[in-house]
Formats: sequence, C-alpha cells, structure tokens
Amino acid sequence: MLFNSLDFAVFLPVVFLLYWLAGGTSLARRNLILLAASYVFYGWWDWRFLSLLAFSTVVDYAVGRSLDRAEEPSRRKALLATSLVVNLGLLGFFKYFNFFAAEFASAFTFLGMPIAAARLDIILPVGISFYTFQTLSYSIDVYRRQLAPSRDPVAFAAYVSFFPQLVAGPIERATNLLPQFAVLQRFDRAKAADGLRQMLWGLFKKLVIADNCALEVDRIFGQHEAMGGSTLLLGAVLFAFQIYGDFSGYSDIAIGCARLFGFSLMRNFAFPYFSRDMAEFWRRWHISLSTWFRDYLYIPLGGSKGGRWMAVRNTFIIFLVSGFWHGANWTFIAWGALNALYFLPLLLRGANRQHLEIVAAGRRLPTPGEALRIGFTFLLTCIAWVFFRAADLDQAFDYLAGMLSPSLFHRPVFEYAPLPWLIGFFVLIEWIGREQQFALERQGMRWPWPLRWGFYALLIAVIGIYMAVGEVPFIYFQF
Repeated sequence: MLFNSLDFAVFLPVVFLLYWLAGGTSLARRNLILLAASYVFYGWWDWRFLSLLAFSTVVDYAVGRSLDRAEEPSRRKALLATSLVVNLGLLGFFKYFNFFAAEFASAFTFLGMPIAAARLDIILPVGISFYTFQTLSYSIDVYRRQLAPSRDPVAFAAYVSFFPQLVAGPIERATNLLPQFAVLQRFDRAKAADGLRQMLWGLFKKLVIADNCALEVDRIFGQHEAMGGSTLLLGAVLFAFQIYGDFSGYSDIAIGCARLFGFSLMRNFAFPYFSRDMAEFWRRWHISLSTWFRDYLYIPLGGSKGGRWMAVRNTFIIFLVSGFWHGANWTFIAWGALNALYFLPLLLRGANRQHLEIVAAGRRLPTPGEALRIGFTFLLTCIAWVFFRAADLDQAFDYLAGMLSPSLFHRPVFEYAPLPWLIGFFVLIEWIGREQQFALERQGMRWPWPLRWGFYALLIAVIGIYMAVGEVPFIYFQF
C-alpha cells in the first residue's frame, strides 16, 4: 500500500480509530491491532511475501530468546550466526542472485569458457532490505547484551512489521523502537498535530516536487544522447530534488504517521543539501542507514582506531557496501566509490568532523563562503547521482561526457514551466525551517491562527493543483 494512494487515505483513519478506541487501555490489544494492520498494509502489495516477513520475525525472536539462556561464547556466536545467515541469505537470494550469476558467467566468458547464466524469474520483496537490517540490529544488540530480549512475541512482531516504516525506513534500532511497544501510549494531541504537519510536508515533497521532477528526469535520461550539456546538467539537478523529495518525503510521512499512534521514530534527513562538505552531507542524508553501517560495520572493523590507512580502508568498505545495499548493479557500486573518493580528502586532512553545527544558525542568510561551499557540495552530489540514476555504467559515462560538452553553456530545454517556482518555494521553506526537525515543525506557530491555517490550506491547494497524475511508487521501494 502506498502512502500516496486512496487506499492509504482510508486505511490510516480506520487503524487510528481502532487503535485508540477498540484498543482501549490494553497494551496487548493495541499491539495486536498494529500487528494486524501492518500485515494488511504489507499484504496489500503482495500477500505471498508475508511469509518471508513472518519467517524473519520468528527466527530473530527465537534467536533472541535463546541468546537470553546461552552463556557459552561459542553457543552465543552460533546463534548470532544463525540470524545473520538466515536474514542475509534471504536478502542475498532475492536481491543479488541474478547479479552474481550474470557476473559469474561473464567471468567464465572472459576466460574463454562461455557458460549460460542461470537466471531466476523472481521479484524483489518490497522492504526486505529495510526490515532485514532492522531485525539484524535486534539480534546483534541482544548478542552484545545491549538490549534485553523481547519476551512478548506480539510486541516483537509489531516492532518488526510496524507499518509506517516497514517498507522504506527509517531503519529503526531495536533499542529505540522495541521498548515503545512495551509501554501503553497515551494520546497526545500536540504530538499528533505535529505528526500531521510532518505528513503534510512529506506529501508536498513527494507529490509536488519528486513526482514532477520525475517526469523531466525520465525524459532527459531517456533521450540523453539527443540532449545538450546544460539540459543534462539540469536533469542531474532535478534528479537530486526528485530523490530527496521522494525519500525524505516518505520518511516525513512515516515519522508523522507513527506520531499519530504515540511512537517516536528516528530522524532520517536533516536538510542534507545545505551541507558545506561531503562529510556533513553524509551526516545528514539517510541517517538511519549511515549510522547502522557505522555501528554494525565500521566500528567492528576497527573504525579509525587503527590509524589513518585503516580508516581509509574502512571508509571505502562502508561506501561500497552502502552502494551495493541500494541495488545489484555496478552503477550503485560506482556511486558508493565516488562518494568515498569525495570523502577521502576530508579524512586525510582530518577535516571530516567540521561543520557539525547548522549552517548560518541564527542568521537569515549564509556568508558568501558558506554559499559557495554549499553550491560546490551540491554539484558534487549531482554528479554522483548520475551513476545512481543511470541504467548502466555506459549510460552514466555517456551522460557525464555529454554534460561536459560545449553545449553546457546553451539554454537548457525545459518542459514543465511551474517546476522552477515550485522548487524555489520548496527550498525557501526548507531553508527557513533548517534549524527544526522538519521544515514545518514550528513554521507559522506564532502566527494568528487564520494565517497559520491559511498557510496549511495553501499547501493542500498546491498539492491538489500541481501533484502529478497517478500513483507514482517511491524510489526506495525497489531497494
């Protein structure tokens, strides 16, 4: 079920009423309602893959309970290995089997022994990359004794399948989300209103910015051989807005939706396009995944404690694995490698911990130096996004070569006239709200209520007028 669908517009109020009215003061009944709603939400897309979700839940619940009783280090390691093998095995089979089979066949062909690649006609279960990492975080934290194992199978299953963030995150840590299912949530009107504001801004990002950018991006990338350099640059810039509007919009809707039920999810985006260098960008982009890799891969590998070159090695591993997590295609690996190269000069100079504060905090405008750094970082990001968006490496390199041709200085070809104004409005609101958790958190809270509600009505009207036609799936569903 898509957040931007009529189905969800009916589903959410029904679940909300059931949770707060039929759930009463029974924690078990409320968790059961959320669990049932989450399985309906996921099964709406394809009920056959509910078995995978249930299987992963049962395995990690059983591993957690067994870890609670196990004292011998060898047995604890074996239990953790079981969770890793089962979860990563399922992810690898559905997401990477065809990729490795094709690369295996290519390698033999290169050596003069051509073989036919075996290929499975399977579809990638929506959200498997997200809930796999979420359940793994539980098993690893229990193994490390940083979290007590859950003794409530319904609460644990509701944690794994919690519908607001099930299919595209934020990838929650068990230490943050699981304990919230052990507490009877009380309805908080201010928290719910806050959630609705965040959902409204998320819908604007997705329906107005991302989906309209997608039309231009598809046209430009689809005919890139016939486009001039300036139009190709425009396509890369618009894809930057598309993927940010799409994914951060989804995260805003997910976080806001969870607040309606009293839950707090972790922040996933912190205005990344206002970053002054690539290290700051990666502290602000897809935070739940970046910190997951930091805590469960970078630090166990030794982090930066082994010296400069170990830090370089581990940084490249993190970015390459992150790229591969996004998809079984060399374009994603190239995207990860390019971001590692962007990061490298900062790491070698020891400058990767600069710019920890919010840009131009307490001021209306950035300094000229800050504006130049923001623009340069955004340009680097757009170049990297070309690899992320391209169908293969050949297209990515052709696209970049065309972009750097003399036609870069010609006037770009642009079809949807309102888009620059919509993006300008979007960037303005994001800039004004950059010191908040999300752009609308305190926007207009001190205005007279007619003005504040007029602003919300304007946003809803803009969504109604400029939203793209049809239900456009979220980009990160394919990951």
